[in-house]
Amino acid sequence: MAWDFSTDPEFQEKLDWMTTFVKEEIEPLELLWPDLHHTPPPPWLRPVIEPLKAKVKQMGLWATHLGPELDGKGYGQLKLALMNEILGAYNWAPTIFGVQGPDTGNAEVLAHYGTAAQKAKYLQPLLNGDIFSCFAMTEPQAGADVAYLKTRAVRDGDAWVINGDKFYASNANNAAFLVLLAVTDPSVPVHKGTSMFLVPTETPGIRILRQTGVMGSEHDHDSQVITHPHVELKDVRIPLENMLGAPGEGFLIAQTRLSGGRIHHAMRTISICKRAMDMMCERALSRSAFGGLISEKQAVQQAIANSYAEIQQFRLYVLYTAWQIDRTHEYSREIRRDIALCKTMAYKLHRDVVERAVHIHGALGCSNEMPLGRMWMEAPTQGVMDGPFEVHQTTACKVILRGYKPSPGVWPTEWLPEKVAKARERFPQVLAAQEEYEKVHGRRK
Repeated sequence: MAWDFSTDPEFQEKLDWMTTFVKEEIEPLELLWPDLHHTPPPPWLRPVIEPLKAKVKQMGLWATHLGPELDGKGYGQLKLALMNEILGAYNWAPTIFGVQGPDTGNAEVLAHYGTAAQKAKYLQPLLNGDIFSCFAMTEPQAGADVAYLKTRAVRDGDAWVINGDKFYASNANNAAFLVLLAVTDPSVPVHKGTSMFLVPTETPGIRILRQTGVMGSEHDHDSQVITHPHVELKDVRIPLENMLGAPGEGFLIAQTRLSGGRIHHAMRTISICKRAMDMMCERALSRSAFGGLISEKQAVQQAIANSYAEIQQFRLYVLYTAWQIDRTHEYSREIRRDIALCKTMAYKLHRDVVERAVHIHGALGCSNEMPLGRMWMEAPTQGVMDGPFEVHQTTACKVILRGYKPSPGVWPTEWLPEKVAKARERFPQVLAAQEEYEKVHGRRK
């Protein structure tokens, strides 16, 4: 029987090193340059960033989710989950370790579906940390439901010509290429009529209409900070070989890519909530009100206890799901069910734990002098990115119900009157003996 909740000592040493490294080396980047983590570093910042990446590579922790053939360690999703428990609370940390989104998901589909030439041109520079990428699926009129996609790719001789708009195309302003979903055959259902393309961002006809930021953010929209632009594609011509996978496989590739992205979001949520929990507990033990420490107040104790229990429950579910992916090396229906529920739970956990931490800090928690404000502003995004949590609940429910059947008759199979009648049919002699006994000795109460 294999049932082990421990981490092997050698990898635990790496995790311990990561914890110290992130706190001492990466947190200062977060404080001084909080919005430059998904941009090609400017010349003045490169002397800071490159030595940090070199240390990570020296420790064998760079892009570890990919196999050795791609210069990764092939650690898989379970070890990546343990790493993300440390990295996820800091926007800079995944970039320094080569596991930042959306590039991890894009790298995984390139590794799985890309040709040798595509891997050499797009994947290897991505893994080296030399470039960034963008996943361009959603449109102004089309979010979670791809049936509303309008972006078209039409073959014209030796090229594909793409026309349409993409909205919330994360980091398109800094990306070297787009992984773009477009309709190639409108005569069939969209799930069979879409294809995926690799589109270099310097291709003529690509124009960023505006650099949409996340709620609460304020920045110069001409700067290089990560945004989520509205991108216009007008007569964008790319070679035929820039199709990723086969014609009509776009939706399948998108689901493969999003499944990985969703579980990565869930992994990072553990780190965010643990950091909020740490701040919550420290504050509870440091602040006094109404005659004693607030840690002695029942409402605060409930908030801390509930947060701890919810984080541990969620963490185990995420690790179990990651373990399943590593064991099967696929995103089966059952694994997609668990990923969907992890994504749903991630939003609610993020929202609840961070809100409690803000509340326990009082006015300070609502200020810009604590990291809680930014963490809180990210909570609503958690509920909609890579699909709203209600869609994930529906997806999971459909899979769950596949394991059940309707009751064969009017009454449920657990309807007690019928079950009691069947039980009596099994023991008629015993029941008769019981009746005779009770006539003489009385009924036991």
